[in-house]
Amino acid sequence: MRRTALNVLLLLVSVISILPFYFLIVMTTRVTGDIFKGKIFLPGAYFADNFRTVLGSSFFHSYWNSILVSVTATAVCVFISAMTGYALTKYEFKLRGAFFAFIIGTMMIPPQIGMIGYLIEMRFLHLTDSLVPLILVWTTNAFGVFWMAQYIKSSLHTELIESARVDGCNEFRIFLQIVLPVIKPAVATLSMVIFLWSWNNYMLPLVLVNKESLFTIPLSIKSLGNIYYTDYGARLTGLLFAILPLILIFVLGSKSFIRGLTAGAVKG
Repeated sequence: MRRTALNVLLLLVSVISILPFYFLIVMTTRVTGDIFKGKIFLPGAYFADNFRTVLGSSFFHSYWNSILVSVTATAVCVFISAMTGYALTKYEFKLRGAFFAFIIGTMMIPPQIGMIGYLIEMRFLHLTDSLVPLILVWTTNAFGVFWMAQYIKSSLHTELIESARVDGCNEFRIFLQIVLPVIKPAVATLSMVIFLWSWNNYMLPLVLVNKESLFTIPLSIKSLGNIYYTDYGARLTGLLFAILPLILIFVLGSKSFIRGLTAGAVKG
């Protein structure tokens, strides 16, 4: 009975989790009027029209912009965070504790406050109206450094590094060939988180990007329609295509993601 009750509960939670995705798919087959009338339970016949509207815009060019920004930002952020976390946990140097405390302190500052200073800085460097600021904002991420430092502290043994030094490995080779393979679960988890944050970022592109050719996915979805009419059917169709990479990434990397989250947990 206990197992049956647990299975029923898990089934209920699964249905509740899947329902929003089902409604999203149904609404891509409806026009705006049907959506506002609540006709979202059964599919309609307007998916082809909504898809043509999406194709007629610059949506898939924006798709490429988002892929370029998110993949580049994720790769750079994970690499820098891993190196910084490794240095903070396995090297002895002056003010190491103060430096780490400063990084943790920056996590307490709301990003909306830092956005103003970041915008002024990008204007001073003449980098506005380009994709560069959307990548640079993720390259030095306090959460990434904290995440890597905590994982390396609990999972990477100092004796392994010392033995590599005795064998003649230089520091950068130790990082590439020993540290990175050991922290693969943390790398996978942080990669998924940063990619998700960068992919869904709306406020920063809205402030920094004015050219339609540089729009990312959120801005492109917002622009579907015209000044007199908001085409929610087309917007939801674009949203469906926008979340497909996120679903694919989570399906392929879910095991590494879970291992990264549960690293260091006490085993019974």
